[in-house]
Amino acid sequence: MRVVLVSIFILIQALSNAQQRPHYTQYVINPFIINPAIAGIDNYTDLKMAIRDQWVGLRGAPKTTYLSIHGPLGKSDYRSSSTSFAVPGENPRGKAYWENYTAAEPHHGIGMNLINDRTGSFNFFSAALSYAYHVGLNPTTNLSGGFSGGVTKVSVDNTLHDYNGSGDQSDPATGSGFLTELTRIKPQMAAGLWLYSRNYFVGFSAQNVLPQTLNFVDDNTAVLTKGRFIPHLFLTAGYRFLVGDDLNVTPSFMLKYIQNSSFRQYQPEVNLKLQYRDQLWTGGSYRLDDGYSGYLGLNVSNTFNISYSFEKSANNNILRDFNRGTHEMVFGFILGNKYSEKCPRCY
Repeated sequence: MRVVLVSIFILIQALSNAQQRPHYTQYVINPFIINPAIAGIDNYTDLKMAIRDQWVGLRGAPKTTYLSIHGPLGKSDYRSSSTSFAVPGENPRGKAYWENYTAAEPHHGIGMNLINDRTGSFNFFSAALSYAYHVGLNPTTNLSGGFSGGVTKVSVDNTLHDYNGSGDQSDPATGSGFLTELTRIKPQMAAGLWLYSRNYFVGFSAQNVLPQTLNFVDDNTAVLTKGRFIPHLFLTAGYRFLVGDDLNVTPSFMLKYIQNSSFRQYQPEVNLKLQYRDQLWTGGSYRLDDGYSGYLGLNVSNTFNISYSFEKSANNNILRDFNRGTHEMVFGFILGNKYSEKCPRCY
């Protein structure tokens, strides 16, 4: 019975004034998924695919998949950034790279996100295109601004409901004969800024910047669900420390603000990433009132990388006794790297 009550709680959260965008444990590996200003920051086209299975063992728990891709346009100087991958044959994380770092020449970036997030009988599918512009503020500091626009398709599948345990999907609260799926399509928009240099980054982004109501109505005009989209605000920052010439450590944090999402409305998260050259990285994070996580990743080749994370609910999380943790896999493909071994240096 407790599992059923928790499942109902999850469904209520899907359209109430709570988090309406998915959680990501590995946003440090792919900051583009929360900030469109990242588009075009690297030397290559960055393609990532991810699978996230949240709160394993809990009926109706969120399951998220996404595909993101972004790359530069009109970028004549190819470099590594504080989040990018290796230049084969060199160590861009080493002392020589830091000493010779200069800000990027002005250039454009474009990208796309496809995200599918299912929670219980609710399914959120969004598709968005992104644009960013990068400019150097001084010899070692860059600033980019970006925005994205697209649509979100929200569906309620009533065939997944069983209100009385008899297999009857009709809603006794409304008397509705609605037995199939209702769908709503809404526009979406996001915007962001990203300040970055050889050893730090600071970002601010806003998702769901178009507040909208979301009502599901059956053929008899009975309102089945009322909700609204609310803005999600993200503040991120990190600093990279060099430990020897092969190892670097990057502590970072994210502060998320979502109106009425909890009694305090904001949620901080701290993260620590350790990286050996660009071959292997590991780290962990803690999200207040939610849980802690650890992750591990490696570059399998010059064009492919993979990382895995596991997240566990903390003691003060209401769901801690009802799930076996959260798994997230991220697969990355580096396309058109100008420093690739298959393409000798062009500069």
